[in-house]
Amino acid sequence: MDFSFLSQPAFSGGGTYLDWVISGIKWTLLVSILAWIIAFTIGSVLGVLRTTRVAWLRTPATAYVELFRNVPLLVQMFIWYFVVPEILPKALGTWMKQGMPMPEFWSAVLALGFYTASRVAEQVRSGIQSIPAGQTQAALATGLTMPQVYRHLLLPMGYRIVIPPLTSEFLTIFKNSSVALTIGVLEMTAQARTISEYTFRTFEIFSLATVVYVLITLAVTVLMEFVERHVRVPGYIGTGK
Repeated sequence: MDFSFLSQPAFSGGGTYLDWVISGIKWTLLVSILAWIIAFTIGSVLGVLRTTRVAWLRTPATAYVELFRNVPLLVQMFIWYFVVPEILPKALGTWMKQGMPMPEFWSAVLALGFYTASRVAEQVRSGIQSIPAGQTQAALATGLTMPQVYRHLLLPMGYRIVIPPLTSEFLTIFKNSSVALTIGVLEMTAQARTISEYTFRTFEIFSLATVVYVLITLAVTVLMEFVERHVRVPGYIGTGK
């Protein structure tokens, strides 16, 4: 294996092939982090709504989860990039296609964010429902309102319980960012493919991309294991009753 080609001037675009790799890592992280912010925010709201007894709140949240979770991510990526601008009002659609900076980047962020939100919602819902109902009843008996119960009891406890699956979802969104290459985002996988086409060093460049993905996912895993050890509820077993 010979990685000396990384220091060579790139065929086009200036810089070296190593610069391309670094750029790919940057865009991968940007897409993943911004999409995760969307996913965690919307997913938390949906997860809460999925546990309420108010049907007109619970039903739309359930419909969202079932729709976004069961449509393949690649299809959603194409819908956000190719279809959404066409069905919006003409001025807004034209801006999304031509006026908005980096439309492929933001389409990827939105697609990943809204898709993963449906999965995060289920994790948050399961965390809340794993807390025994007696704790909610005791909180209500002290005079707390239901929103206060969610704020001070259910969400703090629920998040601590579902840290492992939420970590898995973040790692999944990071790996799913590679799908963004299909609409032109030059993230890590797209850059590796481009470098392979220019240098014919397919084995080396995809081996390097694999190492990058593994190192980042391991770093996230170690960090979240540290967080889990410090915030977990000792001896707690959720019964959901």
